Amino acid sequence: MDTFTGRKSWVIGVFIVTGIIFILRLFQIQVADSTYKESAQKNALRKLVQYPARGLIYDRHHDLLVYNKPSYDLLFTPREADKFDTVAVARLLEVPLENLRKEMMKAAAWSTYKASVIIKQITPEKYASIQEKFFKLKGFIIQPRTLREYPKPLAAHALGYVGEVTQSRIDSNSYYQSGDYIGISGIESAYEEELRGEKGVKYFMVDVHNRLQGSYRNGELDTMARIGKNLVLSLDSRLQEYAELLLQNKKGSIVAIEPSTGEVLVLANAPSYNPNLLVGRERGNNFSSIAEDPARPFFNRALMALYPPGSTVKMAQSLIGLQEGVINTESRFFCAGGYSSGNFRLGCHHNQSFDLEGAIAGSCNTYFVHVFRAILENPKFTGVKQAYIAWREFMMKFGFGRTLNSDLVNELKGIVPSAEYYQKYVYKSSRWRALPIISLSIGQGELGITPLQLANYTAILANRGYYYIPHIVREIEGKEIPEKFRIPVETGITRSYFDPVINGMEKVMLPGGTGAMSGIPGIAICGKTGTSQNPHGANHSVFNAFAPKDNPRIAIAVYIENGLQGATYAAPIASLMIEKYLNDTISSQRLWLETSMRNTNLMNPEKISTSGPEE
Repeated sequence: MDTFTGRKSWVIGVFIVTGIIFILRLFQIQVADSTYKESAQKNALRKLVQYPARGLIYDRHHDLLVYNKPSYDLLFTPREADKFDTVAVARLLEVPLENLRKEMMKAAAWSTYKASVIIKQITPEKYASIQEKFFKLKGFIIQPRTLREYPKPLAAHALGYVGEVTQSRIDSNSYYQSGDYIGISGIESAYEEELRGEKGVKYFMVDVHNRLQGSYRNGELDTMARIGKNLVLSLDSRLQEYAELLLQNKKGSIVAIEPSTGEVLVLANAPSYNPNLLVGRERGNNFSSIAEDPARPFFNRALMALYPPGSTVKMAQSLIGLQEGVINTESRFFCAGGYSSGNFRLGCHHNQSFDLEGAIAGSCNTYFVHVFRAILENPKFTGVKQAYIAWREFMMKFGFGRTLNSDLVNELKGIVPSAEYYQKYVYKSSRWRALPIISLSIGQGELGITPLQLANYTAILANRGYYYIPHIVREIEGKEIPEKFRIPVETGITRSYFDPVINGMEKVMLPGGTGAMSGIPGIAICGKTGTSQNPHGANHSVFNAFAPKDNPRIAIAVYIENGLQGATYAAPIASLMIEKYLNDTISSQRLWLETSMRNTNLMNPEKISTSGPEE
C-alpha cells in the first residue's frame, strides 16, 4: 500500500511539474515574449505607408518656387489577382505591354502575397480616368504620392532635384525603404530632413490569403503622415530670372550675395536645365539626355568650376601688402609695358608710374608683381618659403583654398597651393625665390577659385574686412537657421586699409578705369575687371563688384567663359544685375547694353578672337 501511494504521489508530481512548465512556457510565449505576437500580427495585418508631401520652397519675397502635385503609384499583389486582360490594362495605363508584363513578373518573383509597385507616377488626369476600373480589378491598389512642380524653370542647380533612394542610403538610414524619394542635389539634398516630413502608416486586417478585410481596430494604431517644413530662401527669383536671361547662349556663372547678412541673392549657371524635366514618367529619359549634353548642363559652375581669379585678386594683394607693412598708400612703381627680371617678362599695357589706387583702377600688372615680390621678400621672415606660408594664410582668410562651410551642396575648396606642393614640384632641392611663382601676383598660375568664393571675397571688401558665411536658406518653418550663419568671420586685415583699396575699385568704374564703360549714373559701384587665362581657347571674362559704395546691398561675381577681358562681358552683365536689383529696372539709356548682352552667343569658343590686352 505504501509503495502504491508513493508511486501515485510521484506520478501526480510529474503531472504538476509538467503543467507548471507548460503554463510558464505559455506565459512566456503569450505575455513575456512579443516575438510570436508580432509574427502573428504580421500574418494578420498589412501595413500601408502614407507618404507625406515635401515642404514648399519660397524665395525671399515669398514667391513660390517649388510646390507639390499629386501623383499615384499602382501596386500589384499577384496572389489576390483574378484573371484579367493584360493588353487592356496596358492600353488603359498607356504603357508598353512588355513593360507591364515585366513588372508583374518582377512583383511575383519578389512576393506573391505582398504588394509591389509596378507603375510609378501616374498623373492626376490619368488617375481620374482609371480609378473606377482598377477599383473593380482584384489585386491592384493605387497609392497616392506627390511629385515636385516648378512654376518657373529657374535656379535648377540651387534648388536641386528629387529621385529614388539608393540602396546604400537605405542601408545607412532606416527611415528610407526601397521606392522612397529623397533629395539628390541642391537645397532638396541639403535640407532633406526638414523637407521630407514624416511618413505615416495605416493598418489593415488581411485573411490567410493576404486579402484586405478592413481597417485594423478602426484605425486606432494608424499614424498620420506629417508634411515637410516649408523653406524661405534668400534667393531673389526676379533677379535670378534676369541673371539666367543674361547668361543664355553662354557658359558661366553669376553669384550675388547680400554683404550685411551673407544671404545668397543669385546663384545662376549656364548652361542650365528646366527642373520640371526631372519630374514624372519621362524623368529617366530626360536625365540621360541632359547628362549626355556636351555643354554639361548639370555642372554647377558656381560651386564647382575652378577658374584663375585673374586681376580680381589684386585687392587681396594690396591688403596683404598693407597689413604686412611692405607697401603703403603712397608706394609707387613704374610700369614700362610690363615687368622684366633677367630672361623673365610679364606683360602689361601701361607706360607710367602708379600708386595703389591708380594701380587698381588701371589694373597694372607690374605694380602688383612688385607688391607680391615685396610680400615674399619681407625681411621679417627667414625666407621666401615662410613668407609664402604667411601669404597663403591670408588668402585662406579671404575664403580661397577652402570651403566656406555654406549650406550649398558640393561646394569645392578651390586651389591655393601649399608650400609643400611648390617644394615638391617647383623648387625641389633649390632655394626658394619669388620669381618662379610670381604669376600668383596677378591671379594666374596655380590659383583656382569658384564664383561663390569670388562673390564672398567681394562681400569681404564691401564689409571692410569680414563676412557672413554664405547661405541660401533664410527661414525654416518652426526652426531657426544655424547660428554659424549669423556670426561675422574676420579676416585679420586692419579696417582702415580697406579705404584706399575701395577707392581704387570705385575708380575702376570711372572714366580712365578698366570698367568705365559699365558705370551706372547715380550708383557708386566699386568693381574690378579681370582676365582668367584659359589654355583651351579664348580667355574667360571676370568681374566682381559691390554697390553702393557706402552701405552696400549687393556683392556680385561674374564669370563668362571664353569672354576675353573682364570689361567685355562680365562687367556689363554685372552692372545690369546691380542696376536691376537696386533700381528694379534698366534705364532707357542702357537698354542697348541689355539687348547686346542678351543676344551675345559665346557657345562656340573656336570662333571667338583671342586678341586683346590682358588685365
